[in-house]
Amino acid sequence: MSDWKNRAAPTLDELAQLAEAAYARLPQPFRRMAGDIVFHVQEFADDEILKAVGIEDPFGLTGLYDGVDLTDRSSADLPGGQSRVYLYRRPILDEWAERGDVALDDLVEHVLIHEIGHHLGLSDEEIEAIEGR
Repeated sequence: MSDWKNRAAPTLDELAQLAEAAYARLPQPFRRMAGDIVFHVQEFADDEILKAVGIEDPFGLTGLYDGVDLTDRSSADLPGGQSRVYLYRRPILDEWAERGDVALDDLVEHVLIHEIGHHLGLSDEEIEAIEGR
């Protein structure tokens, strides 16, 4: 894990590298269960996505899962239908700066795991219950 306290805020590419490193640290059974996921890092979610998820403040969305979760897939689904996890750089950095009690690497990992939880078919409530344990 890197120490970002005395460095400039990470670029989109550097945040993507943090996400890839966080994914690589996850236990192999979890990664195997998650399957093929593509990670995208953007500055913010676009207005269409914010409207679709009912969030007005672009800083209110740190990540998003896009795809058919594993519990809803069927044999009729086209092969290669890619599942994507979006991480939004500026909201993540804003939360990190506001909290001040978490390493950036850990926050990126938290957001990533949360979105992979949606890929696995878990609701926000189920993810929060797991995190609370």
